[in-house]
Amino acid sequence: MRIVALAGGIGGARFLRGLLAAVGPQDEITVIGNTGDDIHLYGLKVCPDLDTVMYTLGGGIHEEQGWGRTDETWSIKAEMKEYGVGPEWFGLGDRDFATHLVRSQMLTAGYSLSQVTEALCVRWKPGVRLLPMSDDRVETHVRITDEQGTRAIHFQEYWVRLHAAVDAEAIIPVGADTAKPAPGVLEALAAADVILFPPSNPVVSIGTILAVPGIREAVAAAPAPVVGLSPIIGGAPVRGMADKVLAAVGAEATAEAVALNYGSALIDGWLVDTADQASVAAVEAAGIACRAVPLLMTDVEATAEMARAALALAEQVRK
Repeated sequence: MRIVALAGGIGGARFLRGLLAAVGPQDEITVIGNTGDDIHLYGLKVCPDLDTVMYTLGGGIHEEQGWGRTDETWSIKAEMKEYGVGPEWFGLGDRDFATHLVRSQMLTAGYSLSQVTEALCVRWKPGVRLLPMSDDRVETHVRITDEQGTRAIHFQEYWVRLHAAVDAEAIIPVGADTAKPAPGVLEALAAADVILFPPSNPVVSIGTILAVPGIREAVAAAPAPVVGLSPIIGGAPVRGMADKVLAAVGAEATAEAVALNYGSALIDGWLVDTADQASVAAVEAAGIACRAVPLLMTDVEATAEMARAALALAEQVRK
């Protein structure tokens, strides 16, 4: 079976770990990773979502926080602070710095982001084919109004520095409209037997991937069934502040609203948590097959059960 998953950072990475546990060695998994969270810091290209997938599946992630490296040290960050060089609100550990140094060096030498990601994965052996959504520069910005007035800031500043404490008025994937899908992305979608939307942020993770011209169309036109898993349980995000960015696109923070935001033209099936059983009928009335199953990723086996449920639903709605 050829499975393609569109994924953001922590939620997507943890789901993928369960997916790997749920499938057999003969199955092929291609992950199309969000690069809208990418940011340039200290002269380096940082790809948070790609790295979180790579570290999680490769066994190097800091499990408690869900991002960054395990057994991390912070000597470089401390030295940068002594020089008065910021930003202090975004932490890069010493081990993490090495990844960004290698990536930036290869990009400067003329390699594409796809080629760099493939090279980095040689070390980590994530067990999936990891593709950036695009080799072109795309950065998600958020429009806010605060004491400085109305302005757009990088998503990382909104999420990490401000902790989404200010209302998001609009989400702008800068550069997405002129970006091209990375090599292999459209081909993987066309050849897929199943396409999955993990419980990643539907606006700034999966939504940004779909904003690259050609990707949404390829998902919608794919002969494979498309099944998503709700990142919202009981009216609240499982992790993070997805409710803040959902409001910016006019969607409520409910499992039903996220499904309807994707729409029946894009997804064929939708999994909600058992706590949201009452929303199943409304989702199905919109033309999307819906099932209620446990969706808390408490451990790898629980996550594998989620993946099995998604694959089972995909078989039920196969076109």
